[in-house]
Amino acid sequence: MSQQPVQPEPKSGGIGGGAILSLTGLGVLAIFVLQNQQDVNFRFLWLAFTWPLWLYTIVVAVFGMIVWIGIGVMRRHRRRKERRQERRG
Repeated sequence: MSQQPVQPEPKSGGIGGGAILSLTGLGVLAIFVLQNQQDVNFRFLWLAFTWPLWLYTIVVAVFGMIVWIGIGVMRRHRRRKERRQERRG
């Protein structure tokens, strides 16, 4: 008798934990933006400007998202290169 390896059943439907956390974060960000409508002054080196706090918050969140995704892409690329080198011997 030969035993077949047991294959895990694929997940069907449902929302993953990452999606729930992302939606929660978006909800918290939306509440923060709605509650903080005042303008803020920024001075950086020779630049001085005024932005609404909600716009600043969204810009910082988008920048953070881009950095987070970029780090993930770099990590996957590095792991892919390592696996490719291991296969070649």
